[in-house]
Amino acid sequence: MHSGDRRSFLSRLGMALGAPVIFADVLSRSGIFPEALAQSVLEKGWPGKEELRMLSDRPLNAEASATLLDDPITPNHRHFVRNNGLIPDRAVKADLTGWSLTVDGEVGQALTLDMPSLKRRFPNVSAALVIECGGNGRAGFYPRVGGNPWTLGAVGCARYTGVRLRDVLQEAGVRDSAVYLAYHAEDPTLNREPGKAPISRGVPIEKALDPHTLLAWEMNGVPLPAEHGFPLRLICPGWPGSTSGKWLKRLQVRDQVHDGPKMTGTSYRIPRHPVAPGEKAPEEDFEIIGAMPVKSLITRPAHQFQTPLNQPLEVGGHAWCGEGEVKQVDLTTDYGVSWQPARLQSPANPFAWQSWQCQLRFPESGFYEIWARATDQDGRHQPMVVPGWNPKGYLNNAMHRIAVRVV
Repeated sequence: MHSGDRRSFLSRLGMALGAPVIFADVLSRSGIFPEALAQSVLEKGWPGKEELRMLSDRPLNAEASATLLDDPITPNHRHFVRNNGLIPDRAVKADLTGWSLTVDGEVGQALTLDMPSLKRRFPNVSAALVIECGGNGRAGFYPRVGGNPWTLGAVGCARYTGVRLRDVLQEAGVRDSAVYLAYHAEDPTLNREPGKAPISRGVPIEKALDPHTLLAWEMNGVPLPAEHGFPLRLICPGWPGSTSGKWLKRLQVRDQVHDGPKMTGTSYRIPRHPVAPGEKAPEEDFEIIGAMPVKSLITRPAHQFQTPLNQPLEVGGHAWCGEGEVKQVDLTTDYGVSWQPARLQSPANPFAWQSWQCQLRFPESGFYEIWARATDQDGRHQPMVVPGWNPKGYLNNAMHRIAVRVV
């Protein structure tokens, strides 16, 4: 971080607390926030993530605006952050001393792997993979629901390097009794309660054995940043970001659905049947979220853009889905009366998002809305309005819309 950026950060800390922060220079390099800030919001992010909109600092949660996500590969400094607890000290210090990954449970032989052995014993792979929070778009639900009020920016497509989880599990020897793969991590709870974890989720063993599910140690060519899971994280593409656990220390193969923190009750679950907005549903009627729905994002131009009438307007963005590929993206400027197909690129690899572009012309000067609609390989497409309400505000894949003024 440049000295000017550091001074700005220190100044903002002091203003937020009403007094100078002693040793704040250390904080500016570590990604740690003072306890006294609690839920106060440094709205423009923190060093290394200045462009993000911070939703909370305990735990650390921040998203990008749509225009910041235009790159085919999301740079680290623009990738959203979703945490449930605190960033482990090991990650802040980037220290591998004493670290290892344990693989145990319903396996023939438990494994203990340090980083050199993990890299050496299994084929290394790299892939561009979308991670999206299950609550991305939560702010669009009405009545409002609890949780982080994500708008559109809790998604990113970075390039990860690691090994296939399948290769590691096969070496351990997954037993026929295996049902679920659970992860356990080093992140402490907000109150640093001994022996407790803020989150411990998992996926069915079939998803764990999918060749695209990775154990990653690198993000866009550098070791995982502290807030993104150093030294090792799961990448379960196509499923909610909560399944892509960070700061891993143990993978447990289980003979039942995992029951760790935020794997029970209504967490990361939706009702099996439609419910009226604001209606309560019994817990037994909820099911765990699997593949994410088809979705698209307009990354250029920005909302409220002004464009001349006599020139075509280039509109672009990305589309993705939890299973298979997106087959079509269409745009409308007349609220769905007519649609124009966009030029859709193939994904760089399975589970990467697909960039699209479209040139639009307008019949006369005035105010317009541009809506984007993605359709997946099975013909499922985005709804024009927010889909069925659910108590946790998950899976909002309504069409993205921006306003433009033609002059």
